[in-house]
Amino acid sequence: MTIKQILINTSIVFALVWTESACAFPFSEHKAVWLNDDSEIARAFKTKKSNVQVEGEGTVVRILADDVDGSRHQRFIVRLASGQTLLIAHNIDLAPRVEGLKEGDSIGFYGEYVWNSQGGTVHWTHHDPEGRHVAGWLKYNGRTYQ
Repeated sequence: MTIKQILINTSIVFALVWTESACAFPFSEHKAVWLNDDSEIARAFKTKKSNVQVEGEGTVVRILADDVDGSRHQRFIVRLASGQTLLIAHNIDLAPRVEGLKEGDSIGFYGEYVWNSQGGTVHWTHHDPEGRHVAGWLKYNGRTYQ
């Protein structure tokens, strides 16, 4: 194989890999679900199902005041690609606060979905110090909060 053929083949492979990574959403670390595939969350909302582990990504559309009754929770609303909104309730007594979060930012999440008529809530976005619940997380600006 000549140098020219190697360069052409390398260019083709690079183009295919780049196109695939630019067009596809990141693959879930936990199960075979694409991060921006909101179908699992949409199904839970439609069937009014709660206590469902979900993973997704959304755009922050509103920052709310912390919930300070009992365990403290950082709260914000995200809009999914489908248009559905979710309240994210992140326990800041067990996990670090997501610093610098603002409206318009993209954030990834893995936690437990609880149905409500406004779109639902995702909580358990942190580790369980007792190890009885699946650990959740938030991903923001290259950092994982759990």
